[in-house]
Amino acid sequence: MSDVVSVLAACDPERGEACSEVRSTRRFVMLLHPHATGLSRYPAHVPTPDAIIDLLAALAYGELSAFDRLADDARMSPTLAGRTEMSAMAAFEFGHYERLAGRLRELGATPAEAMEPFVAALDTYHALTEPSTWLEGVVKAYVGDGMAADFYREVASFVDESTRTLIHEVLADSAGTAANAGVAGGGGRAEFALREVRAAVSANPAAADRAALWARRLVGEAISQTQHVLADRDSLMMLMVAGTGGLSGVASMITRITERHEERMRALGLAS
Repeated sequence: MSDVVSVLAACDPERGEACSEVRSTRRFVMLLHPHATGLSRYPAHVPTPDAIIDLLAALAYGELSAFDRLADDARMSPTLAGRTEMSAMAAFEFGHYERLAGRLRELGATPAEAMEPFVAALDTYHALTEPSTWLEGVVKAYVGDGMAADFYREVASFVDESTRTLIHEVLADSAGTAANAGVAGGGGRAEFALREVRAAVSANPAAADRAALWARRLVGEAISQTQHVLADRDSLMMLMVAGTGGLSGVASMITRITERHEERMRALGLAS
């Protein structure tokens, strides 16, 4: 799952070191795009072809990166069952990538060329958040990818029905939320993460604090890379701002994603 926009879920100015510079929604938008001083200047919301291609390309490279990452992280599993499940997740991610690449071709874009603008930010994020333990890999796959999925679902409401349907289908159970903990929209990955995290914390209670710190680190690094991407891709910035209707809409979107992130953390028994 793509991590380019996963940080939007964590931008609560009252929480944690990662959001220390984000003191208001306006400040948050300014950090993402320093030229977005007058949100009212954005045109009426009509997604451009470039915005659709950029959105699908960012998600496609995220899926391709997730395939690589999950396949590697699976080798850290202390059990064959865990390795099998994470490897299966990797296979699903590659299938998602192929669907997105196919749509990009239908739109007249070359997938490799369309994804190129997002390579540096995503690769940097993954390099800075490479898991050193199985628990860190599981938390990254569930919490980090879950925030990214929530963002894409939000943005999908701003595009045409065909693109929206594709995005929702690709994200189905790619990250999920904690279904078995009473949170809607979960699935296999949620069940897997809950089981693995609870097992790790049961064996070593101190692991809970480390995992919570790790989750906050994921958020902080993702914020930095998201700023770079949106500063460079005006089409995506305008899609987000115009689609939400302005500052209050951006704030509401961030609130919804933050709430779902906190639900995941509570389901895992980790402080957000």
